[in-house]
Formats: sequence, C-alpha cells, structure tokens
Amino acid sequence: MSECGGRGGGSSDDAEDEGGGGGGGGPAGSGSLSAAAAGASSAGRLRRGLRGASLMARRRPELLCGAVALGCALLLALKFTCSRAKDVIIPAKPPVSFFSSRSPVLDLFQGQLDYAERVRRDSEVVLLFFYAPWCGQSIAARAEVEQAARQLSDQVLFVAINCWWNQGKCRKQKHFFYFPVIYLYHRSFGPIEYKGPVSAVYIEKFVRRVMTPLVYVPSQSELLDFLSNYEPGVLGYFEFSGSPQPPGYLTFFSSALHSLKKDYLGTVRFGVITNKHLAKLVSLVHSGSVYLHRHFNTSLVFPREVINYTAENIYKWALENRETLLRWLRPHGGKSLLLNNELKKGPALFLFIPFNPLAESHPLIDEITEVALEYNNCHRDQVVERLLQHLRRVDAPVFSSLAPESPVGLPEPPLIAASPCCNTVVLPQWRSLSRTRNVCELCVNQTARVIRPGSISTPRCSFFEMAAALDSFYLKEQTFHQVASGSTECSNFLSSYSPFRYYTACCRTVSRAMTGLLGSERDASESPATAFSSLEESCEVGPASSVPHIEENRDLFPEADVRSTDFTGLSCRTNKTLNIYLLDSNLFWLYAERLGAPSAARVKEFATIVDVKEESHYILDPKQALMKLTLESFIQNFSVLHSPLKRHLIGSGSAQFPSQHLITEVTTDTFWEVVLQKQDVLLLYYAQWCGFCPALNHVFIQLARLLPADTFTVARIDVSQNDLPWEFMVDRLPTVLFFPCKRKDLSVKYPEDLPITLPDLLRFVLRHSDPAPAPPSSATPPTGECLQSEAVLQQGHISHLEREIRKLRAEISALQRAQGQVEARLSSARRDEHRLLRQKQTLERQHGLLQLHSEQLQALYEQKTQELEEVARKLQELADASESLLTENTWLKILVATMERKLEGKDRAESPTPPEEARAVPPEPPGAPRLPGSTPPSNGSATLASDRSNENRTD
Repeated sequence: MSECGGRGGGSSDDAEDEGGGGGGGGPAGSGSLSAAAAGASSAGRLRRGLRGASLMARRRPELLCGAVALGCALLLALKFTCSRAKDVIIPAKPPVSFFSSRSPVLDLFQGQLDYAERVRRDSEVVLLFFYAPWCGQSIAARAEVEQAARQLSDQVLFVAINCWWNQGKCRKQKHFFYFPVIYLYHRSFGPIEYKGPVSAVYIEKFVRRVMTPLVYVPSQSELLDFLSNYEPGVLGYFEFSGSPQPPGYLTFFSSALHSLKKDYLGTVRFGVITNKHLAKLVSLVHSGSVYLHRHFNTSLVFPREVINYTAENIYKWALENRETLLRWLRPHGGKSLLLNNELKKGPALFLFIPFNPLAESHPLIDEITEVALEYNNCHRDQVVERLLQHLRRVDAPVFSSLAPESPVGLPEPPLIAASPCCNTVVLPQWRSLSRTRNVCELCVNQTARVIRPGSISTPRCSFFEMAAALDSFYLKEQTFHQVASGSTECSNFLSSYSPFRYYTACCRTVSRAMTGLLGSERDASESPATAFSSLEESCEVGPASSVPHIEENRDLFPEADVRSTDFTGLSCRTNKTLNIYLLDSNLFWLYAERLGAPSAARVKEFATIVDVKEESHYILDPKQALMKLTLESFIQNFSVLHSPLKRHLIGSGSAQFPSQHLITEVTTDTFWEVVLQKQDVLLLYYAQWCGFCPALNHVFIQLARLLPADTFTVARIDVSQNDLPWEFMVDRLPTVLFFPCKRKDLSVKYPEDLPITLPDLLRFVLRHSDPAPAPPSSATPPTGECLQSEAVLQQGHISHLEREIRKLRAEISALQRAQGQVEARLSSARRDEHRLLRQKQTLERQHGLLQLHSEQLQALYEQKTQELEEVARKLQELADASESLLTENTWLKILVATMERKLEGKDRAESPTPPEEARAVPPEPPGAPRLPGSTPPSNGSATLASDRSNENRTD
C-alpha cells in the first residue's frame, strides 16, 4: 500500500507530463496501459510470494531450517542407496588362455572372431574350436583337439575361440546352444560341423577326409578295394590329359565336401578314376560321368540329361540311391532315439569291435564285410562273388588287361559276369538235339579259351545271366550237332550280338530214367556215375535265352560241383532278416555290458542279436573268438525256424538281502536254485519304480515270521533288473505267485481282486500247499469196449478242437481285416490330424500377427489420447488467459470512458469564461515563481492523478 500510495502522490510535473501524453492520443495510451497492467500483476504476484516467504522466515525460522535439513538428508540417502546398488554388480574377470603357450592351437581367449575370420581366409584348411571355459566337455575335448593338432599342425590351422566372454565378438555374433562346437573350412567351403566322438583319432580322421575328400583309384587292385568296402562308393571319371581341371571336376569335388557337411560320419565315399580303360570296367565312358556302386541292386550312372550336374544334386542322388551294407552307430551319450529307431526296423546284429580310424587295414571289418556280402547275396551275383574273392585274397581271372595291346575289335569287358559260371541244362524232348544229347553243361565266360566244367571250381550262373546264352544255344543247335557228332572236345564260339562274348556248351547223353529223376531227390546210396549211359562229350559255343529247365543240383556233373553253403543268400530265405550294425567298443563298451558282455573282457569284442518284436536277445558265447565262421554259425542258428539259441537273461549281480534275512532276494542266476529246487515258495514280483510294492514289505515280513523256515520260503524278485524265462514272467506289478513243493508246474497266482493282507496271504498259502489227494487205483484192467469208447471220445475231442481251431483262424482273419481297416482309418486320422495341426499353426501365426497389430494400435491410441489431452489442456489455458484479458480490457474501457466523461465535464465547466479574459491573462511560464498567497492555475492534472490513485485502489 505504501508503494501504491507513493506512486499516487507524485509530483505535479510528472502529472502534467502524463496528462499531456494521455490527452495527446487516446488509443495508443489504452494499449500501453493494458500491457503495463499485465506486467504489473505478474510482478506483483512474485513479490508477494517472496514477501510471504521472508515473513515466514522471520516469524518461524525453525521451519525453514527443518526443511533445509530434511532435503539434505534425502539427498544423502539417495546417494548412499545408488552407491550400494553399483557395488553389488561385480565386473567379469578378464579371460585367460585356455590352451598352453606351447600348444599348436591358436587360442583366441578374448573371442576375437574377426581375427579368426582373417586367418581362416588366408589358410587352406582351418579347424575352429568354439569353447566355453567352464564347460566340462570343452575341458575334456581340449586334450583331444591338441593331440590332433600336433599331428596335423603343418597342414591344418587349429584355432580355438572363447565364445562365452560377454565382451568378445564371438559371444555377440554366435549363439550356440551347446559346447564345444567344431567347424572345418576347406578354402571357401564351409562350415562343416563335426559331431562325431570327441576323440583325437576320430577328429584327425575327419580332418584328413576334409583335406582329401576324393580317393584316387589308379589300378584294378585299388578299384576292387574301393568297391569291396562296406561303405557305399561314388566314382567319377575325369580325363586330365587335356586340362589340369577337366569340366565337372570341381563340381564333383564340392559334392564330396557336401557329403561330409551333411553326414559327419562320412558313409558315402567319393573316388576319382583317370584311366579310361579302368573306367570302362565300371561302365564309365565319357569324362565327367559319375558311377554309384551297389552290391546287390543295379549300379547307377548319374543321369546328367535329367538332373542338373551340380554338387548338391550329385550328393543327394548318391544319398537317395545308396545301398547300406553295414552301418556304424555312434550314440552321443545323451538322451536319444537312435537305437530305438534302428531296433524298430527289425532284428539287429550289434557287433562291438575295437576300431582305430587311422589304421590302414581292418582285417576284422573285412571278415564282417565278407559275412554281410554272403548273407545278402540272394542271387549269387558274380560281381559280389568276385569282391568276396578279393576280400579272401584269392587270385582269379577277373579283369582283362588294361594295357593298350588288348585284342583289336574287342572292347574291355565290363565288371559284371567277369568270371566264368556254369549251369546244368536239361533239353526238352522235342528238340532235335535231344535225340542224341539230352543234358548239357552251359558255361558263360569272357575269354577265348574253352571252359570245361570240371577244369576249375566254377560258380553257378543266375537265371538272368543264362538268358542270352540259352537263346544263342538253340539258334546254333544244328551247328552244334554237327560238331558234337564229329568231335568230343569243347570249343568256344564268338557271339556277335550277345552281351557275353563267349560261351561253352558240353553235352552228355543220360538214360531216360535218370532224366526223369532230375527234378526229384535221389537215393543217397546210388552213385551218380550209374546215371550215365555213355560218357560221350561234345562242346560248342554260342550266346544266351530263357526257356529250358536250368537244373540247380549238380549230380550229373559231380566233377564240376561248386563249393556252396547254406549261408549264402540266407537273408532272402528267412523271415528274420538281420540288420548289421557296428559299434566301437573303445567308446561304447558300456552298451555291450548292458547287453550281456563281460565287464572284465581281455579283448573287447562282442556280438549280440536284439529282437524287439520278440522281446529277446541272444549273445555270441564270449569264449568264442569273433570271426567269420562263428558269425556265420551264430546267424544261421538265429535264422532257423526252431532256433537252438537260448534267450539271454540279464540279471543283477548281487542280491539286495543276504541269506539270513526273512525275505530271500532272488536274481536271474538264483531263480532256479531258490524257486524251482526248494520247498514251497511264495514269490513277490516287484520293481523299484512300482509305488505300491514297498507298501507290501511289512506284510511279507510278518508272513515269513509265521511260516516255518524249513518248509516255506518267502522271496521276492526285482523284474526291472532281472530277466526270467517267458513262462515265469508276469504282466502287472505287484504280483504274487506260489510254487508248491514237488509240484512246481502247478504254480498258482494270487487273485487280483483279493486284497494282499496277512490273513488272506496265509489262507492262500495253506490252501495250496497241501498236495491233492491221489485218485483211487483200479485193480481191473480196462476192457476193449472201454478203450474203444475212450478212442471215440478222444476222436470227438480232436474234432471239436479242430473246429475250434478253424473258428479261431476265421476270427484271426477277421481281426486281421479289421486291423487293416483300423490302420487305414488311423492313417486317415493321422493325415487329418497333420492337416488340422498345420491349420492350427497357420491360425496361431495369424492370431499372433493380429495381436501384434492390436498392441500397436493400442499404443498408437494411447499416444494420440495423451496428445489430445495435452492439446485440450493448452486450449483451456488459452481460454482462461483470453477470459482474463477480456475482463481486464473491459475494465480498461470503463476507466477510459470514465476519464473521457470527466474531461468533457471539465471542458464544459471551463467554456463560460470569456475568451478575452483568457487572452488577457498571459500564461505563466513553467519556471516562474509564485506568490505565497496566489492560487495555482486550474488544469486537469490533479484530477488525472486522483483518477489514477482510484484505479490503483481498484486493482
């Protein structure tokens, strides 16, 4: 108020100046007054706030000090809390070297992935070992990788990268789900991930295969080695005489690397032939052609006119059409369905053998390969026979010479039908030749020399191999008759159109009686020599066809009999065909022990047959050496209808309870002695995983205390750890069986609907332990009528049983048909399920996209809502400010109108004064002195000052 009063009682000069300015212009004065009023109001509010604070500080100083102290305390607490939170996070320790400084492995323990990429591009073959320092498997693999690196350090760069340190580039760019991870790069090709056993020899073998993915085949011997291997092989023929890299060679090379990338086991081998004569033996004529060898099915040549000649297509073609003879199994040690999937295919023969991948030769694997070839050689294929001879290291004329001086006009013979083979042919009665010669020995051979059936141990030809020779034989029958009538020596005839170059025919005359016996079995005591009425011989040569009766038994030509066994082609003569698998006993001997192998075996060799469908497995006697003869005998014994092999029973090594306890613990080894040789036995079948079985222990302990130990035995057996013969197995747990003394075949099962309590068990044992009374013996012998009636009764029983059997067979047929229908419906249901599953997945993806879109729209809606609220708040503030300005403008207009009315009133009051008086009185100068008693001139300055003071009071 003092300030406003001071401003109202100002000097007259100031009032005059303001009055003159105000009277000079009305509108300009009104705008400046409104701006001054607004500034004055805001400054006034600020001054009033400061004045209020200063007044509160003067009146209540303790409140101000308390507020300052509280603010400082809050700042200190906040700083202390933040500093404690930072101390909890401990920075990671810097990594240290994983390999020693003397190791040939380049250790990038800080995860320098960019440096690893640079050195990889500068090297030909690189192995990258990604590890985590804390990983136990990485630590175990460190020594194996280092050992492999010492062997290959001059040829391969080994790089180890710490892919776990959070500041390294490897951790930021690579996201591995397991450690260690091994990648191989061959120049720019890669990565080729290695997933095999983490063993130095296996890693070195795999690296060497990546270094040289192609095997060079320069000679016939190495070609036979390549083809007789148990792994499928792919051969490519390329002529390097014209260019250092013939067309298609790099593609074939890349396909071999693709095979290693897709299949780390390397089951498909790739070889290269550069000799055109050697290539013709496997039907390769043009450079760049590719050949897939198969032992039992027709070998294939890559169809370049149908499929594009690319590395990926070559590998896929070989993988889809390959033929697997033996297969290696290498379980990774974790949970896997590998063995389960293989056992579902049928009976399996598992062979555990010590295997060194770096060894140049494997004699035991060669014997196993020979067994597998003979076992699956159903058609006695000549290629397989020659490969078997090569495996046995038997010298035989297989290939013609690859030298350029081969006979002119005769191209190199193919690999098929390379060795001679012979069959006995019985001529039909209507042939003209059959009047003089009725039995012939027809041989197919590749050389120009005459093949006599008795000169060498010739194998038998298959029916398809004899087709062309038989056709040519009948076409040249007249020529043969003329030669046969005049000479008794065999001779060769060249065929110009047959795929077989030569054949030999040696015919003999046999008695008509003997001819009728060719299709039936002869008496063993009759000598084959008596079957011949004459031993005249006649030989001729011709090509081949399929009409006559090709006799399989060689009784007519005993001197030409071949060494044959029942084992060859056994897989096609039995319903229990075996799949053969190999496992390295150095790595997986634990599996062999679980299947029945001795844990303390001196030589880790073991063979077992597992038949999941029959829920049984058989083992080869560990005392027998694992070799070709024992394996053949083992497979033959398994394949016969009534196998002499005994199902191997696996049992726990020791009993859980000693013999002095009330309950006797029975195992597989003690079952016969405890249960089937002693007194009355009450046997409880249980398992560790059975939740109800432990609840019965106290019941059986009390029962054992009540029964006399010299008469009764209370026992139990853990069937999850001990196998028993099928007749003693049960289908549910817990199960109680009672074996009476001296009547073990009359064992009784405890009723399933009866609770297992002590009184019920005791009544059950006492009821079945007493022997049944013997029937009274009759002294009179049975009469004939009695025997006849008994026979009629037995015949009636037999007829009834036969009718029941027929009914059962009819029911079985109906069930089989129903099973087929159910399987068809199940298949349709599975297809519908897969289709619905795909639709569900599609709908879930669409739902996810819609949900994501809805979330985006919701976020956009919330953002726009916030923006609208902000705009509404600003508009409200503008409206409030506009209303305040309008109010102030209205007050200013009222004040201006009031001042104008006052000025007009004053002008009217001054208007009656005569003008002459006004002119007579001169204006007093501003600086003229006044007399003390004089009156000041009358003007509007005082009125204007009073109006301003009133206006301030209004504010």
